[in-house]
Amino acid sequence: MKGLYGRAAEGDAEHKFVIQETTLLDVLGSHQVRMKVKACGLSPLDFKVYKTTTLNYKVLNEKDFIPVGREVAGVVLQVGPKVTFFQPEDEVVGVLPLDSPCSGLCEVIDIDEYYIVQKPEKLSSLCAAGALRDGICAYTALHTHARMAAGHTLLVMDGSSPFGLMCVQLACYHGVKVLTTSHSPQKQAFLEQLRPSVARVIPVHNGSSDLLSVVLEETGGLGVDIVVDSGVCLHGDEEEEDIKLLPHKHDIISVLGVGGHWVTSHKNLQLDPPDCRLLHLKSASVSFLNPEVWTTSSAQRGRYLHILKDIVEKMSAGVLRPQMEEAVPLYEATVAMETVQRHPQKRAVVQL
Repeated sequence: MKGLYGRAAEGDAEHKFVIQETTLLDVLGSHQVRMKVKACGLSPLDFKVYKTTTLNYKVLNEKDFIPVGREVAGVVLQVGPKVTFFQPEDEVVGVLPLDSPCSGLCEVIDIDEYYIVQKPEKLSSLCAAGALRDGICAYTALHTHARMAAGHTLLVMDGSSPFGLMCVQLACYHGVKVLTTSHSPQKQAFLEQLRPSVARVIPVHNGSSDLLSVVLEETGGLGVDIVVDSGVCLHGDEEEEDIKLLPHKHDIISVLGVGGHWVTSHKNLQLDPPDCRLLHLKSASVSFLNPEVWTTSSAQRGRYLHILKDIVEKMSAGVLRPQMEEAVPLYEATVAMETVQRHPQKRAVVQL
């Protein structure tokens, strides 16, 4: 049985991804489920997480290869003796934990029942596996960190990205006023055609848009309750085109209202004393978005399963409508993963 695995590169070299043979244990654990994988989503690997997470430290140093592809959808083949929620032939979807020895691109995998939920019949396996991670990120950002409620005003950076689109659709469903930025004329047109519609699409691709003035105009000078970014420009002299389109940290703090929440995806965010002073004056908060916490701790396991179930039900009902990329076959998975690793905003889904 073959799966896709990645190996961390040294220095600035690109990480390597290879398909290699793997085997399963003959006996299932008490709470494990053996499932046949029908689709697997690919998302960027953060090799630093494996180096710093105690749970996975031995995995990285001894095996040298990290399993790739953790968002899976498939059919239950066999269940452990103490499994109560599933039975053979059930269609399920879930996320493999960080310490899983299996790649999601293996034909058959073993996974604890606490990491999967039933897949609605109307929802395709490709859509479930391809969009599940972004759905978890959106729920974590808006519900867990920002405590989103009807009547709030939300600013989503790059609302046409897979993660941004999930945030926009989830917020609109809950009666939140949504502002979002666009990185190109095509993305702006796409966002303006969304239904339910957003309150304002702010173009940042032409370099002439003043984010602060537009947001203050839309909020009557009060600022927004929540900001969700997809990266931050820490310095004003960045040369890379993708980074130039990102908001500066001072602009994000400036658009926050009193008591506002800033949810950031930037792992290495640095705040200077003037930035902290401005946050203090507004009694605002900063939260770091890391969806991996759900599978690394059992403390919130029940809540996590509720989130997974709600995501797939909303996708099945059409509340969440991800823009899916065309599925790739297994033999193209290595190339697809290399592309996703180089461009973290991109997504890929593999059909098995």
